Amino acid sequence: MTALSEDQVRRICAAVDRRFDEQLTFTMDLVRFPSLREHERAAQDFMVEAFRARGLEVDRWKIDVDALKRHPGASPVASPYAEAYNVVGTHHSEHNDARSLILNGHIDVVPTGPEHRWRSPPFEPEVRESKLYGRGAGDMKAGIAAMVFAYDAVRSAGLAPKGRIHLQSVVEEECTGNGAFACLLRGYTADAAIIPEPVGEELTRANMGLLWFKVIVPGDPAHASGAYSAGVNAIERGWLIWQHLKGLEARWNAERHEHPHYCDHPHPVRINLGKMNGGEWVSSVPAQCVLEVRAGLYPEWSIDKGRAEIEAVIAEAAAVDPDLPAPVIEYHGFHNGGYILEPGGEAENTLSAAHERVVGEPLKAYASTASTDSRIFGVFGSIPSLVYGPACTAAHGIDECVDIESVRRVTKTIAVFIADWCGVAEA
Repeated sequence: MTALSEDQVRRICAAVDRRFDEQLTFTMDLVRFPSLREHERAAQDFMVEAFRARGLEVDRWKIDVDALKRHPGASPVASPYAEAYNVVGTHHSEHNDARSLILNGHIDVVPTGPEHRWRSPPFEPEVRESKLYGRGAGDMKAGIAAMVFAYDAVRSAGLAPKGRIHLQSVVEEECTGNGAFACLLRGYTADAAIIPEPVGEELTRANMGLLWFKVIVPGDPAHASGAYSAGVNAIERGWLIWQHLKGLEARWNAERHEHPHYCDHPHPVRINLGKMNGGEWVSSVPAQCVLEVRAGLYPEWSIDKGRAEIEAVIAEAAAVDPDLPAPVIEYHGFHNGGYILEPGGEAENTLSAAHERVVGEPLKAYASTASTDSRIFGVFGSIPSLVYGPACTAAHGIDECVDIESVRRVTKTIAVFIADWCGVAEA
């Protein structure tokens, strides 16, 4: 049973309502930063000021690439880290026996795609039909705002959290998870973590593992007329490899009955061809093709198992052209296993109670076909990691948006969780 009184819960929820317009403005300000990978610095500067304005102890640092490379759990470092800064704001307390908490969100967003297809410019946030539109509005700047204003609501309700709280704004979630990993390597730990990803006001029970890789496919270049040699088209050879990878996806999905959290999902595993580049000249048979692929892995699987099966399928496809060099596989970006939150823990029970008090319905759990930073805290930090956030439409797509009233409910739930989990004193 929760230790919070009904009056305290009412005061916390009222505090969220009082400042919700300010919270929406804060979210829109965040969306205006085009915080694509390698361009997150300005948004992180904004977060520094937001944390300082709240009296939090601020830690802003450039990610230590060498530390990541030394840890076997981190993903390969491929992109530049010159502008890769994390920001943590810490609430300290003298109550050393109180439970501590991490509130974690990622500031990075994915590319917009063709901007002319958006109803409004992706980095000019707009409210329409009770939704906030813009790249990153749902994934996950509304979640970052929710965790910040949830903390505010507890204080505005006249309550002081007893436990230590780390509010983390990290980079690199969309491609490696190394931003959250850097927080762990810097020594940030707690008794629980909440990550307000846009998961529709449900609790994520399981996350997939992920592998990103390139397949560099050689061809046999020749004049396109075939006057001297027909050659071997590297793009066509690459497409054959892709068809074999789609066959692997079908086989892995057929095995879903072996995985309790995914046995009822119609298509849990996705292998996605994200990029394909090839060819040098229209009248030349292409000498090379490069496939860039994202593969989901069941959370019970090791990375080595996934790699071995992928590599075997690529080798099988390439065997059609035995006289050509074998394709080269390069792993980059995500290189991680999945995470399962075992049911019944104290943190989950506290979140369930908070959700029910705010929403009036039991908290549902689901298994995600995506990956989040929860694995970093859960697997490598032994921190129960709760992924719980608002409802979002078209994450990574055209006209991404987040449901505004869902954000309000999630903010209230996280605020009640903070007060219950960390304990509060009347200020």
